[in-house]
Amino acid sequence: MPIIKSAKKALRQSIKRGERNSIYRNKVKSLLKQARSLVGQKKIKEAKNLLPQIYQALDKAAKVGVIKKNAASRNKSRIAKLVEKA
Repeated sequence: MPIIKSAKKALRQSIKRGERNSIYRNKVKSLLKQARSLVGQKKIKEAKNLLPQIYQALDKAAKVGVIKKNAASRNKSRIAKLVEKA
């Protein structure tokens, strides 16, 4: 555990930021998982309706720095390709 006052504050900040980042990460993961399962169940229309939400979550995660911009673009591309292919 930190002893110095500034180190204690840095730890508090780190914990808060980690929690905030995990919210974005979990949102993206759950939406991608949901879309993949819909494609697996041949529910293509529902998967297509989910795409805007996925795009929004990925863009927001990239904007706040949880994931990188190119990672968001790659995920959007792959999920769109998966839905269109099905």
